[in-house]
This record gives sequence, structure tokens and C-alpha cells, in this order.
Amino acid sequence: MARLVMKFGGTSVANLDRIRNVARHVKREVDAGNQVAVVVSAMAGKTNELVDLCREASRLHDAREYDAIVSSGEQVSAGLLAIVLQDMGVDARSWLGWQIAVHTDSAHGAARITEIDGDKLIERLEIGQVAVVAGFQGISPDNRIATLGRGGSDTSAVAVAAAIKADRCDIYTDVDGVYTTDPRIVPKARRLDRISFEEMLEMASLGAKVLQVRSVELAMVHGVRTFVRSSFDDPDAPQVGVDNLPPGTLICDEDEIVEQQVVTGIAFSKDEAQISIRNVPDRPGVAATVFGPLSDANINVDMIVQNISPDGSTTDITFTVPQTDYDRAMKVLEDGRAELQFGVLEGATDVVKVSVIGVGMRSHAGVAAQCFRGLADKGINIRAITTSEIKISVLIDSAYTELAVRTLHSLYGLDG
Repeated sequence: MARLVMKFGGTSVANLDRIRNVARHVKREVDAGNQVAVVVSAMAGKTNELVDLCREASRLHDAREYDAIVSSGEQVSAGLLAIVLQDMGVDARSWLGWQIAVHTDSAHGAARITEIDGDKLIERLEIGQVAVVAGFQGISPDNRIATLGRGGSDTSAVAVAAAIKADRCDIYTDVDGVYTTDPRIVPKARRLDRISFEEMLEMASLGAKVLQVRSVELAMVHGVRTFVRSSFDDPDAPQVGVDNLPPGTLICDEDEIVEQQVVTGIAFSKDEAQISIRNVPDRPGVAATVFGPLSDANINVDMIVQNISPDGSTTDITFTVPQTDYDRAMKVLEDGRAELQFGVLEGATDVVKVSVIGVGMRSHAGVAAQCFRGLADKGINIRAITTSEIKISVLIDSAYTELAVRTLHSLYGLDG
């Protein structure tokens, strides 16, 4: 017998037929003797509908009331799934975030989970009851409903799994696992049987859309083995494969992966913009003067390149920001022109960040050189580079996205 958390996204609970399909997945695990908690998202499109209503009511709406409204979608999904399970003869009840309780900070609309008391859920699981938990929501210090940001149900599921000491957290989605890259770009992309927490964290933060970044962070911190699989698989199909599981990808500790490739995957992010400040007087504290106001405006800066003039009098600073923050970042810098005393402010939004990821890079030399040489052979110019122990990211013109991803995927032997 195992204790499982099963998470189902919006497409999986989009209508009653799909909710019944979800219930069959849940019943399969119950019939196998497992203790089961289920975390659900709102029905597909429902959150967007509720967000639009808030904006239509007032462009400057109260964030606390916004959370009260948009969290209602998950409440509907949880209640409907509990009813369907009961109709199938499965003992089930729904739980809202405040009933567990999922404690969060006070950042309404993008709250972070601070603590979950799993005792109530464990009591119910041990008497054979299925707990159907509304994802995406918790309770803030001011005793109001707080939501975790878009994609927050993944985070809810991993947090619940950690709180109840689950053996595994199964993320059911509309794809059948984590691939070496986007199969729509590279048809030869392979589904990974296993991937380490660190690699998945890099993949998620660098463009892969399978899991929310915060959910992977939580899984890594708490050691929650997480399994990504398709909710559209037949619930009655044999459970075969890695660890006797169906087709999917197990996200786990690096020690569980016996055969580790040098490069595990290629990720890319189109939500990038490049900004360059040229001819800035080179003096101590210039970087703080540039990036301090951007930080104050909650604009995240990623890749940074600084070049000093031959005589050492001026410097050029190039960096990237999310494309959605590009206009705000340019305004912040323009407003600070008098203090910064830069000569030219330039920007571009037709760029993409392509990343090579793999824990095997720690112990293998020449991976970066191979990347740069491969792109150069295809005539792809690199605008900026950033590296870590297990990843190399390059900024290139967006027109070369597909060519770069396919080139690197083949170069590192990832083609299936």
C-alpha cells in the first residue's frame, strides 16, 4: 500500500465526462489499496473567465477580492469530483485550502505556501477516505483566501504530498511525460524515463511548460518523488514501466538515476527581451545604479554581460528581462538617464534564450565549446551567454529558434 497525491489540471477536468475519467483513475488506485489525496485545478478556461470578470468590474480591483473570486473555480472542480467518486462507491469528500489549512504569506494573487498541517488529511486517508483538495488556494495571515499564481495547483499538489508524507505525487497532464525538448519543434524528441530535480528545475525555469517552477522547487526541497503522466491514458491500462508505472517521467533525486547522460534536454524561452546601455561612465557602484531601480520595480534581470572600453573610462552593460516587462524596464532606465549618464539605450524583443541542461556537465569538459561551435557552424550569432554547473544558456535571434534547438538536440545525441 502506498500513499499517493494525484493532481489533475484544467484540461483533465474540463467537463463532466473528463471528471468521470479522472474518477476512474482515482478509483483504480483506491482499489489497489492505496491511500489517495487528489488535487484539482479549475475546469479549463474557468480561471480566465473569472479573471476577465474581475478586470471588467474594475481595473484596480482589491487583490483580496480577486482571490476570493478566482479561487472559486477549483471549489467547483473539487466538489464535482467528490460527487462523481461517491456515485462510483468511493468514500470521498472535498477540501478547500482553508479547511486543511494551507497557510500562505500575504501576497494575494501570487502567495507562497508557508506551512501545511497534514494531520486532518492523514486521519481521513487512514480510514480509507479520498481527500479531494481544491488546488491553487490557501489562507493568508489576515484570514482571507489567497491564491498561488497561475499554475499554482502543481505547487499545491507537491506541498500536500510533503505534508502527508506521500510516497509519490502524480501530476496528470495533457502530455505523457517530460521530453528532451519540445516535440513540436523536434519530432525526434524522446520522453525521459527519469530526470533529476535539479534538471527539471532548470527545464521548468528555462521554458519547459510541463510543471510550474515553484512546484519543482518544493519537490526538491522536500524530496517528493514526482511522476508526470497523461490523464488521457486509459485508466484501466496495465501499470507497467519504470517502477511499475505507466508511460511517464519520474522526477527524483539524482542518486536514483543509474545511467546519467551528459546532456538531458534542450529548453528554450521566447519570453525574452534584450536591453543594452552603452557608454556608461565606469565607476564603482555603476551596476547597482543600473539594476537597483529595476529591482525596486520588481523586474527580474537574467543574463548580464558587461564590456569595459579600452581606456577604462566607460562600460557597456547588456542584460535580459522578461518580454512582458520590457516597456517598464526601458521607462525605468530612461527615467534614470540623468543619474546613470549613459550615452545610448537600446533594446530588442526579437530574441530567444536556448539552454542546454544536464547534471552530467559537472564532470564533463567541452560541453560549452561544443555548443558554441555547433551554433557557429549553422551561422547563428550568440548575443549573450550565461552558465551554471548544469546548464548553458545562449541568447540568439528568434528567427533561428528552431534551427538552434534541432542542431543542439542532435549534437548531444538526444534524437530518438
